[in-house]
Amino acid sequence: MSLAWDEERRSLLETIQRIGDSGRAEGASTESLAAGFYPVPEHLRLLDIDVVMVVGPRGSGKTQITRVLTDAQLANAVVRFAPKVRLPSNARWLAAYPAGKEVFEGNALQAFVAKTAAKAGTLRDVWLAYLLRRLSSELDSQSLSSLSSVLKPDAADIEAVYDAFKKLGAEPIIALDRLDSRLASEERHLFVTYDELDTLGHGSWDLIQVGVEGLVALWAAYTRRWRNLRAKLFLRTDLYQRHARVGGADLYKLAASRVELVWSDKDLYGMLLKRLANGDDHLRDYVVAAKSTANWKEDSVLGFVPSLRRWDDARPIIERLVGAYMGADKKKGLVYRWLLDHVRDGVGRAYPRPLVQMIETAAGSDLARFEAIRKPKLVQPVSLRRALDKVSEDHVLQSADEWPWLDTLKARFRTNPLVPYTDKEVLRILEPKARESVAPPYEGRDLLDYLLELGILRKRADRRIDAPDLFLNGLGLRRKGGVRRGK
Repeated sequence: MSLAWDEERRSLLETIQRIGDSGRAEGASTESLAAGFYPVPEHLRLLDIDVVMVVGPRGSGKTQITRVLTDAQLANAVVRFAPKVRLPSNARWLAAYPAGKEVFEGNALQAFVAKTAAKAGTLRDVWLAYLLRRLSSELDSQSLSSLSSVLKPDAADIEAVYDAFKKLGAEPIIALDRLDSRLASEERHLFVTYDELDTLGHGSWDLIQVGVEGLVALWAAYTRRWRNLRAKLFLRTDLYQRHARVGGADLYKLAASRVELVWSDKDLYGMLLKRLANGDDHLRDYVVAAKSTANWKEDSVLGFVPSLRRWDDARPIIERLVGAYMGADKKKGLVYRWLLDHVRDGVGRAYPRPLVQMIETAAGSDLARFEAIRKPKLVQPVSLRRALDKVSEDHVLQSADEWPWLDTLKARFRTNPLVPYTDKEVLRILEPKARESVAPPYEGRDLLDYLLELGILRKRADRRIDAPDLFLNGLGLRRKGGVRRGK
């Protein structure tokens, strides 16, 4: 191989390492969000003023799209990719939760609920009180004066905020009615977003449940009353499904026109190609040179955006990047299929975050163990296989933010880490052990069903229980007879 190609490849791999902050939106800069955000038409239906609830599994992009919409420049750019959606004019997006020190945090809420024995009705009032505080910059002077008692306490002091709110009578609704009327007269819309609602309870399912019930009750009551003051509730799929079983009429009112953040294989590859093409000019030239059937549009804010008719429109670019096969021939797997199949969970869903991290990590591995390979390939299949272990470890680690009992589950699996299991074997492994700090929310068969529902485990055609590659290594599991991938 030529020295010139080696240097060019090193440069391209260095760029690929940075294509998406490892797929995470929480700490990404505005520039990184713009480069990485892929506008999926069905997802953009959430811009419709009548859509209040947005449902998606972990890693489906709820936080990313929330951050994009609460940035005025990015929100205006996204609108250009939603021609069939009824879009409000002159809209502002405002994060109501999480919102830093402007809102309560989980420990304070836990203490408040424990002290007051608060139920969903109480939490509805708490959410309304903090909505007033979040909208204080939009309220007129008359409302600010009448609501001063609820605006003054420190945000962490939920009890003081709630006590002040209860003494205000009808004033909060009068103030918000007046705000809604003014927004209408000014032909403006104000959207408040609620995301990361699983952080409400710091692992307490009961607290999350009552918190979500209160929020749903608030917006079920006032969505039809306020036409220019609107909400978008981003709910993790399992929270939505669990809440649906007890949510009653309030949930059904909001869920009727919900948007579900489902990623097709075509959209996943569109997202990946967009990140690659916006890495830098050099990497974009490399991607375009593959001569795929993807159509490209250049946007002044979002950069180069591909349009794919089918998921295999991405195949020429993926094969230019890695090659056609995961080994010597097709028996080892077709690369463009392998990439998606190995970041699926137990119910077959693939996610943007692990797919991006797989490519980034493999590029880093190739740089660290640099070997000359034939032009124009950049990433070696063996590096993708190594990356899979890292992706799984990180996915489980990051999932612990939302499922803090995963460490407990991992410890239980240590007693028998070889999958697949029979039903009897897995139920025995899942039995509670002594001195567990954070227990899963269910036990026995209910816990197994929950893990299958979340996609952490999966049921094979032969009825045995297995773990998808996305969770396998992260949970300390390995398959019987399998060879551990090299480090």
